[in-house]
Amino acid sequence: MDLTDRHIGKNIEVFDSTLRDGAQGEGITFSVEDKLNIVKALDYVGADYIEAGNPGSNPKDLEFFKEIDLGSLRHAKLVAFGSTRRKDIKAEDDENCLSLLSAETEAVAVFGKTWDMHVTDIIKTSLDENLNMISDTVAFFKSRGKEVIFDAEHYFDGYKRNPEYAVKALMAAAEAGADRLVLCETNGGCLPFEVAEITAETCDIFKDSIIGIHCHNDSGCAVANTVAAVQAGAEHVQGTYLGYGERCGNANLSTIIPNLQIKLGYNCVPEKNLERFTRTARWISEVANQPLYRGMPYVGGSAFSHKAGMHIDAVTKESSSFEHVAPGSVGNERRFLMSEVAGRGTVLKKIQKIAPVLTKDSAETSEICKRVKQLEYEGYSFEAAEASFELLVKEVLGEKKKYFDLNYFKTTVDQPNGNNFSSSAIIKITVGDRTEITAAEGDGPVHALDGALRRVLEGFYPELSGVHLTDYKVRVLEPQKATGAKVRVLLESSDESGSWTTVGVSTDVIDASWIALVESVEYKLMKEEEKINQETGG
Repeated sequence: MDLTDRHIGKNIEVFDSTLRDGAQGEGITFSVEDKLNIVKALDYVGADYIEAGNPGSNPKDLEFFKEIDLGSLRHAKLVAFGSTRRKDIKAEDDENCLSLLSAETEAVAVFGKTWDMHVTDIIKTSLDENLNMISDTVAFFKSRGKEVIFDAEHYFDGYKRNPEYAVKALMAAAEAGADRLVLCETNGGCLPFEVAEITAETCDIFKDSIIGIHCHNDSGCAVANTVAAVQAGAEHVQGTYLGYGERCGNANLSTIIPNLQIKLGYNCVPEKNLERFTRTARWISEVANQPLYRGMPYVGGSAFSHKAGMHIDAVTKESSSFEHVAPGSVGNERRFLMSEVAGRGTVLKKIQKIAPVLTKDSAETSEICKRVKQLEYEGYSFEAAEASFELLVKEVLGEKKKYFDLNYFKTTVDQPNGNNFSSSAIIKITVGDRTEITAAEGDGPVHALDGALRRVLEGFYPELSGVHLTDYKVRVLEPQKATGAKVRVLLESSDESGSWTTVGVSTDVIDASWIALVESVEYKLMKEEEKINQETGG
């Protein structure tokens, strides 16, 4: 029997905490506007619950709850997050509880202690008072008409050390009316067999309750632990869309949902929404200002990339030979990488993605292969610079457009510097019959040059305002020549629709950077033009 047969049609609730738990990840800061936009994206992709923050913890979250239009959500319920009441105080007198009410959300997520050590050693209260804190807080919110999701913090560690007390803490929440009991693997150190066993035992005890799972990734098992918990009986999964979160991150919903739905037959989101997963991943990573990890399952840029000639040949004949699901099922696409191990047919396959009419016998194909071979001899690498490869193909086909002419640029480096910028750049360009000149400062000459180029071009091409650099790599190709060595610059750019990489090679790092910068701009403008032509039928 197919494994999916056991679970077809069984619904699993999806609770996304990107805006709360995800915002606790290192290097991630969301503005109020960022959070409002991400809510729309998560609602669009099919999340049932969106945990948006703690209105009692900071002014930004409080402002968000004032700004959000709850009526604009098509599917998801917005959730405000906070703790149980403090010890030795009534819930109605607790500022945190009152702040959760002020958010005016339909649902609230309340976390409480279930590990006896945390009760006695961390919050310094008695085991009985902690149970009262849980019960009183849940009852307080239920009496105000709220849906209450109880997050049993450190449940698995607590259960392993004192199962009787961990269950008592859950029982306190259940008897007070909690709608969901979420087992939190807060330390992220459990393995799948432990999570499966404890979840199954807990589900047996709380047969009339909806059990949830919330995992962290400190042992690299957050996704596996979540899947194990669902198979053991959990019906509600929590995580963050790209695994963002404190320390090693949270369970990654962009991996969990396809695993549950495509592989095991559970019903998590509408089928059509899975095709939005990759686009949503790219968009959220852009808003978070975090490069999307290329090797991320399902939605990463390398998730369906093939490099070895044998793999490429096999997947062309039968996709399942090296692809566990169809790339399009999650909105991703297959990529063939060019390299010394890729095989002869790889270049042709990549060309045909750009120009399907070309064949192996086309004169243009021969010319493209010749140029690629020469450029790679000179130090170029197109494996990681597909935007530059596409521009090369367009150039051979006579379809590459010149968007501006450089008159000159000049960069200077000043040491010491007194304004935190070590360099400046002046650039003069011509677009059509207009010539403009501008200047910019930066942390180094390449940074200054990038700023000057974008500043002068945005007046002609406003669509460039949403583009920024996300990665910059320099590799010395001839180290034996010391400071006179040739260098290769790989430059990754991104906007809300995705990212692309361009390459430049020169004995001058500024010149190599300039080549990559120009191609980055040209690629963006070319894609915008193609998009407009498709929309207008031009």
